[in-house]
Amino acid sequence: MRVALAQILATDDPSANLEIVADHAALAAQQGATVVVFPEATMCRFGVSLKPVAEPLDGPWASEVRRIAERNDVLIVAGMFTPTADGRITNTLLVTGRGVDTAYDKIHLYDAFGFRESDTIAPGTKPVTLTVDGTTLGLATCYDIRYPELFRALADQGATVTVLPASWGAGPGKVEQWQLMVRARALDATTFVLAADQADPTSRGIDPGSAPRGVGHSLAASPFGVTIDELGAEPGLLVVDVDPEQIPDVRATLPVLANRRL
Repeated sequence: MRVALAQILATDDPSANLEIVADHAALAAQQGATVVVFPEATMCRFGVSLKPVAEPLDGPWASEVRRIAERNDVLIVAGMFTPTADGRITNTLLVTGRGVDTAYDKIHLYDAFGFRESDTIAPGTKPVTLTVDGTTLGLATCYDIRYPELFRALADQGATVTVLPASWGAGPGKVEQWQLMVRARALDATTFVLAADQADPTSRGIDPGSAPRGVGHSLAASPFGVTIDELGAEPGLLVVDVDPEQIPDVRATLPVLANRRL
């Protein structure tokens, strides 16, 4: 399976961000990718009011992402925001293309490092997996990376690859934490973890303010916790090949899932 991680710098204009999605999906398809993973908050960057831009999954923004996926014959994973009945919104991953159309609502909300995502966003309630081209993918978003039980639950549901869109908050040691936890969650669950972060705004001379706008360093980790490849801080497209058929041999060698006692 060839997967592209699109490390973009989303704007506060959902229409402009659709153009970014279209450009990167086409470029990824030209390089042979069948799965294209965009970051959390691809629809609209953090740091602005998100309720006015939130749309249902059958709204115009998601519908255009579906058309882009169909046009390029790829599966697209992209972060957006959807309205809820209680007046908040959800931090949602839209997953569409190659016969798949589903979504995941972020379970663990980023109430840390002085930010309170739960003030305006409602949490999801269940892990989500999907199967594309015979491979089961797990879905997780940003702060979810700090919870190994989610990644093991996805593995229990059959995931051999977990994709992780993010808009990681900057700060001392935060890049190192990001790199460490992506690799650790791959090792915890003996799955590939493919993590697509927003690019670091400062790499383009943009002040990110206090919102979690991304630090870059999108990376792919093997089920043994080894970095396969990684980008730097600036925008880019990382294309990697992963072989889910390796997973049974990995889990026979390192049976951490089978050996669990709690």
